[in-house]
Amino acid sequence: MSFVVHGRAFAHIAAFHPEITALRRDLHAHPELGFEEVYTAARVKQALQLCGVDEIHTGIGKTGLVAVIRGQRQSSGRMIGLRADMDALAMAEHNDFAWKSSKPGLMHGCGHDGHTAMLVGAARYLAETRRFDGTAVLIFQPGEEGYAGAQEMINDGLFERFPVQSVYGMHNWPAMRPGTIGLNPGPMMAAADRVTIEITGKGGHGAHPYQTIDPVLVAGHIITGVQSIVSRNVKPVDSAVISLCALQAGDVNAMSVIPGSATLVGTVRTFSTAVQSLVEQRLQELCSGVAQAFGATAVVTYERMYPATINTAPEARFAGDVAESLVGAANLVRDLEPSMGAEDFSFMLRVKPGAYMRLGQGAENGLGSCYLHNSRYDFNDEVLPLGAALHASLVEQGMPLVTA
Repeated sequence: MSFVVHGRAFAHIAAFHPEITALRRDLHAHPELGFEEVYTAARVKQALQLCGVDEIHTGIGKTGLVAVIRGQRQSSGRMIGLRADMDALAMAEHNDFAWKSSKPGLMHGCGHDGHTAMLVGAARYLAETRRFDGTAVLIFQPGEEGYAGAQEMINDGLFERFPVQSVYGMHNWPAMRPGTIGLNPGPMMAAADRVTIEITGKGGHGAHPYQTIDPVLVAGHIITGVQSIVSRNVKPVDSAVISLCALQAGDVNAMSVIPGSATLVGTVRTFSTAVQSLVEQRLQELCSGVAQAFGATAVVTYERMYPATINTAPEARFAGDVAESLVGAANLVRDLEPSMGAEDFSFMLRVKPGAYMRLGQGAENGLGSCYLHNSRYDFNDEVLPLGAALHASLVEQGMPLVTA
């Protein structure tokens, strides 16, 4: 191992590193999409039973699981939640190692197999040692990749059944080296919204455009105009991204036919609800105005998909302190730059205090350095014990066992 980690949790978990690795690779070989994690949930349940957890609850949020582990004492009345996502991506894998995906068109391209294995590793340690005063709630969540599985579990009574005082999650990060951890006390990831702009004009012959209302021309002006929203409406100290990523209009085999309609689809990323609302309003106004100027109409459908992932400051400080106890101050980034990507752990942070962290995994030899959602991505197994120890230490230090 190329990095140093302190603490008894890490030393204990490192002893069964091979078992965690084997589980991780088995999950990698059997990827499943959101709400289809039948094999994954069964393997996790089996592993948790072998770990000796106190309770296992299945079918929460369709294919989600929750494990409960009680500490040596319950006098604190405290309950801390730890979350890992389980689903894979609908993309082909181009790796050639022994544990590559066995399912064409599916792969663990974001490391959720590693996240799941780390939380199982934490479960084993916590069940074996129970050096805490309270209850640990381990949440194995389905459907993070666009399915809002976190919200599904919440809708299914997750926090009514398991009323945690705080909840923590983490994600591997290839841009950071192994042995490092990053977070900040505010926004970690952006809100992700979907925008659909349906333009209606009047079709006709390409040789007689004066007889038409060309929706493709309108789409071009909208694409250009939309880029002014961030530069001329959003304060420079705020952040927003608008990307119109797809245009569908006409038939590529009909070179001389001006279509009657066009559709634009894109995404908006913001960190605050105020900026989110501003962007939505300006999109409606600008698209309608541009279309009207050409005699066309434009209907904007704005769908708020995932909210921003925003850490609560006290829990972020605590999580940072726990991480520092493991990797040292030099390997902890407490002011990590937020990402414009999105994460459905945000739904949990909307209803419970907590923090979301990044676990470095990009080694100099290239192992684990391939970026997320890449067809050659693989989780770096070297960091499995550290991630598991971080989970476990949040429980131990958040609900300390005080001896007389």
